[in-house]
Amino acid sequence: MHAIVPPYLLARLAATDEPHLARAAQAARATLAVPRTYDPVRAVIDVTVEGDALVFEASPVPDRVISDAQNREELPGVLVRAEDDPPTGDAAADDAFDGLGYTHRFFWEAFERSSLDGAGAPLRATVHYGVDYDNAFWDGQQMVFGDGDGEVFTGFTRSVTVIAHELGHGVVEHAGGLEYQGQSGALNESIADVFGALTEQHRLGHTADQADWLIGAGIFTEVVTGTALRSMSAPGTAYDDDVLGKDPQPGHMRDYVVTTGDNGGVHINSGIPNKAFHLVATTLGGYAWERAGRIWYGALTGGTLSRTASFTDFAAATTATAEQEYGEDSEEAAAVRDAWIGVGVTEDAPTA
Repeated sequence: MHAIVPPYLLARLAATDEPHLARAAQAARATLAVPRTYDPVRAVIDVTVEGDALVFEASPVPDRVISDAQNREELPGVLVRAEDDPPTGDAAADDAFDGLGYTHRFFWEAFERSSLDGAGAPLRATVHYGVDYDNAFWDGQQMVFGDGDGEVFTGFTRSVTVIAHELGHGVVEHAGGLEYQGQSGALNESIADVFGALTEQHRLGHTADQADWLIGAGIFTEVVTGTALRSMSAPGTAYDDDVLGKDPQPGHMRDYVVTTGDNGGVHINSGIPNKAFHLVATTLGGYAWERAGRIWYGALTGGTLSRTASFTDFAAATTATAEQEYGEDSEEAAAVRDAWIGVGVTEDAPTA
């Protein structure tokens, strides 16, 4: 426990029978009796040998808690698997458990961030939410997964990009938040998509060129004409279905959708910053989380973004991050500048 008075001193005080310390003894006993909880950052220790020296490296491990809503719309539901428990045999619960783990590992290995808050907070999820519930969401405290209707949507836990996307909203919140409306809301959605795509790429060991850049692949049934919910490489092409319609995402500001629905188009216009990230990642090549991802993460967590940041504001933040991290004349900074020009958020600098 993190306390200024160590427990062994309290124990000794509690055991005294000195008359003039009777009140202190009672207070010590009461203090020791009060239940206290502490959620430590769990860690795994790696030991290596360098020359004649032993080198110890600690890496945090997730603290996952999976509950089952049992098809009710009540949270959190019944606990079915904690961190050290074996698989349940329930595909949704075990897929959620694995997906939380992949996301935790990605944030630590890519950005040295321990859990969503950077301080090892537990990762909580509830599965089997509602009856035929066609969605998955982050409620500010935990992940919640519906099972889908089985006709158009399958279970949402089978997609790592969905899991990591929703957890990504938690990272955005802990970084200061982006108001879920208009362009700031579209940035919120886009950054969550970036984290979703990068988590999947990190899990598979895919480079930017190898990745499919799809968000939610596998959650549609075979009756749907489409591959995923969104495509970061080609916004507007993820699906074109008789029932669901055509993917409405634009990939350029000339096609920006002005609407009062969808909180001002947060899921629609996120295609524009999504395409900007894809351009940066594929221009730089290699593993997208190593440079493009670090630039986006640094811009998000750097403390310069307002909650109502626009696309132009985020373009400036990512450009400044790239220039600070790699230099104004670096290929990284040039890739970021060119990407935002490429999607019409900023204009090319005039030549002299």
